Amino acid sequence: MAKLELLSPAGDMERLQMAVLYGADAVYLAGTSFGMRSFAGNFTPEQLPNAVRYAHENGVKVHVTVNTMPRNNEIVSLPEHLERLDDAGVDALIMADLGAFTMAGKYAPHCARHVSTQQSIANYECAQAWHDLGASRVVLARELSLDEIRTIREKTSKELEIETFGHGAMCVSYSGRCLLSNYMTGRDSNRGECAQPCRYQYALMEEKRPGEYFPVFEDERGTYIMNSRDMCMIDHVAELMDAGVDCIKIEGRAKSAYYAAIVTGAYRHVIDDITAGREVDPVWRNEVDHVSHRIYSTGFYYGDPGQYTENSRYIREWQICAIVENCDENGVATCSLRNKFHKGDELELVGPDTRPFAFTVDEMHDSDGVILEEPRTPQMTFTIRLPKQVPAKSILRRSVDLSAK
Repeated sequence: MAKLELLSPAGDMERLQMAVLYGADAVYLAGTSFGMRSFAGNFTPEQLPNAVRYAHENGVKVHVTVNTMPRNNEIVSLPEHLERLDDAGVDALIMADLGAFTMAGKYAPHCARHVSTQQSIANYECAQAWHDLGASRVVLARELSLDEIRTIREKTSKELEIETFGHGAMCVSYSGRCLLSNYMTGRDSNRGECAQPCRYQYALMEEKRPGEYFPVFEDERGTYIMNSRDMCMIDHVAELMDAGVDCIKIEGRAKSAYYAAIVTGAYRHVIDDITAGREVDPVWRNEVDHVSHRIYSTGFYYGDPGQYTENSRYIREWQICAIVENCDENGVATCSLRNKFHKGDELELVGPDTRPFAFTVDEMHDSDGVILEEPRTPQMTFTIRLPKQVPAKSILRRSVDLSAK
């Protein structure tokens, strides 16, 4: 099978480092403007060249989102932004607006142009038209089936790359084109400020009975009438490859560094096993259940995924405890604390190219060598003896149900 690119989210430098170390082929991120996730950390003009340099030093490409629908007063500042991205050595720009796409050809000539899923590309004529205009890749609408994707692959130029979302949150609106957030909160979803009103629990109120709420039932299961499931295609990577997909994309620039690491690592190992003709190790399939997520589905790849109407809460069954900064050959690791834990607790460790394993917490010391029963101060540095040497940026976590009740 042809190599499948794994594209991971990088909301800030920490998340970028995790995505790179845990196996991404490419990362996607944004500057502080023109990106569809304004509440992610994002990268300032000063930070961006360092981010690109770090990724390139590790053999990872950088795609930058410039996929908002800019207004007249915003478009005037776009040339400077595009030139800055070009100068930083960005590999590709993810575009949605036709005017911005055309300007990128002029002001960022060294950057490949990818067409965002915000363009809702759902047929081969549209995909080919974008290629004819200069796009090297299209990110297809998330509403397509696997058969529709296969047809687009068959009927477009072989030079055109096809990217599809494989994991993460989905939007109830068609490829994210929603005005509900604008109407209800004044936050523009097409400028990266979505308030996610589709996740709210709604009730009906009669005009002459203010304060008296009547439940709105889609069916007997509940009232979350617009809530969507999360997508998870880790069990179907081979089918995506067989359909001719060139790149599988993980959603989640606003999610945690832990999420970026774990989901990237899981898909990295599954892709590598399939490419090498090996049986997929089920431990990596289980990893996607170790991050905060809503009920999973396979999106629209095999038909309508259906809605989950009981609630919009996340399933959170694991908590990150610490990050390994370095570890010697005897398994003595210097760590940075994220959440408290105790001596005697049962923890699990997973790391870059490191299969998860469980261990019982034993010997710990603070930075002055004082014995610790429990590291308490957030971000504090401490040492812990692990069963074996592990790579830097390995993650210590524990099983604990933090799901909202």
